[in-house]
Amino acid sequence: MEQRRSLRLGAVFPHLEIGPDPGAVRDWAQAVEDAGFDHVSAFDHVLGVGTGSRPGWYGFTSEHLFHEVFVLFGYLAGVTRTLELATGVLVLPQRQTALVAKQAAEVDVLSGGRLRLGVGVGWNKVEYDALGASFHDRGARSAEQVQLLRRLWAEPTVTFEGRWDRVDDAGILPRPPRGRIPVWFGGNAEPVLRRAGELGDGWLPLRAPDEKARAMVGRVRSYALQAGRDPAELGFEARLELSRVPEAKWPDFVAGWRDLGATHLSLNTMGLGLATADEHARLLRSTLEELAPVARE
Repeated sequence: MEQRRSLRLGAVFPHLEIGPDPGAVRDWAQAVEDAGFDHVSAFDHVLGVGTGSRPGWYGFTSEHLFHEVFVLFGYLAGVTRTLELATGVLVLPQRQTALVAKQAAEVDVLSGGRLRLGVGVGWNKVEYDALGASFHDRGARSAEQVQLLRRLWAEPTVTFEGRWDRVDDAGILPRPPRGRIPVWFGGNAEPVLRRAGELGDGWLPLRAPDEKARAMVGRVRSYALQAGRDPAELGFEARLELSRVPEAKWPDFVAGWRDLGATHLSLNTMGLGLATADEHARLLRSTLEELAPVARE
């Protein structure tokens, strides 16, 4: 039987609907913190695809606004006090590993140790090509990258010879206050479940708390055991898309993931037709008031 725990509730940063005004970004983050949320989760896209040459394109485009996550979190580190800052997820293989180590360490330092790095492999080959990264080996590369990230965060200098990365007796400063940054893997594919169990501090599933989810949680824990790790130390963060789940079923969604042993759950207010950052913040506050008793039973 799954261990039942209280859920830490977070808010998804409304990239697509908040706009570029720094005041709106600040006010939203401070309202979320004042409401009592535990963390903020932000997505990662560097480039949007032009659709004029790609009829029928499905996914984010050049018309979608995405704040760059590390710069965003550097800003939020200065205007918040307690919120954990979590990427959900950073597309790690399309970025240079040593640079990610440096950027993540800087955010962690400036926020007082509040960064949690969720990583994934992404889906947009156009973005990979533009950033000069290989799309075809991105899963295996991400596993190697996490190993190097952890060494760069923990050691004064590193010598590393991998398949994709090479570091010759070099290091970063500043390093994270804890000597590490939690790394969680996002996605539902079986290789992701394996990486989460063998290497990760947690897993970010993208699905409802059904029987398939129960089995997937079990497999992540099994992979951890096979790697000689304690499955009880893994975190699990679900995401409730408020626009896709009927409001009457929100408490059931939260209770379902709580009973599956989730440790975190984020609420996404995008897609509901909200016009301002304040509207997003007000809905998050009222939803938190409704769902917090369920999450913390």
